[in-house]
Amino acid sequence: MKDFLEKNVVRNSILIFIDCLVVHTFEVMVIRTDETVFAECFINKVFGIVLLFVLLWRLSWKWRDIGFRREKAAADLVKGMLLCTVFYSIAFAAEFIMLKQNGTPGHMEFFTTGFSLTGNVVKQTGIGFMLMCIGFNIINVWMEEGLFRGFFMTYVDKEKSKTYSLLFAALLFGLWHLVTPFRSLVDGEMSGGEFAVMSIGYVVLSALMGIKWGLLFRMSGSVWIGLADHFFNNCVVTNLLHVVTDTGTDEMQIVRVLIGELTSFFAVLIYYKMKKTAE
Repeated sequence: MKDFLEKNVVRNSILIFIDCLVVHTFEVMVIRTDETVFAECFINKVFGIVLLFVLLWRLSWKWRDIGFRREKAAADLVKGMLLCTVFYSIAFAAEFIMLKQNGTPGHMEFFTTGFSLTGNVVKQTGIGFMLMCIGFNIINVWMEEGLFRGFFMTYVDKEKSKTYSLLFAALLFGLWHLVTPFRSLVDGEMSGGEFAVMSIGYVVLSALMGIKWGLLFRMSGSVWIGLADHFFNNCVVTNLLHVVTDTGTDEMQIVRVLIGELTSFFAVLIYYKMKKTAE
């Protein structure tokens, strides 16, 4: 098994990705855990973490080999939180300005709900739901940062260039997010044209986020900065903190996400380019 894993890493990475994608698709399309009391598809993330344990064991790697290093972990987590806070503060400010200009001023509320391409529809204010939201998001970022940044980038580095592994892992991360719009299409919540547009946009945005977190992994040598940014993006900005108006909740969430992610992406990219130039 180890000999198999140590050769043709791109092929193996695609096979690993397909295994995870099959479980992800089955959960989203059939089990629909996010439509239950759990309000989150977490089974595929647990599967991914277990798979990571197996892969690391078979390769004789440790978790620190894919970026889970104890050194400066706390400082890196703070950096990731600050990154998300700064750029989503800009995004929220822009959202409030646009809402006011549209004649529907909004205010913030703190409650639990899931992200939906067609709008958030379930509101939960119980502490239990909030704790579940936080717990499931920890599992989510552990799996996604561990697999797509830590493992795939480190693994593909063995045979390919660092640029190749970065873009390859980001592409897989983008394709990983196709399942969400596909379910909306199957459920009749989207037309074929809407699905095509949303799929392209969602894959591209997710891939850009993958590049951003990949660059943070490259610069720091650890997953913690990207993991913290990813966690606060998903948990706080998307699931817990909401903008409410007289006409609805999070009506401009997509705009907020676009502003927050694109501004932080370009900031990280510019910083990476400056750092490379200075070396």
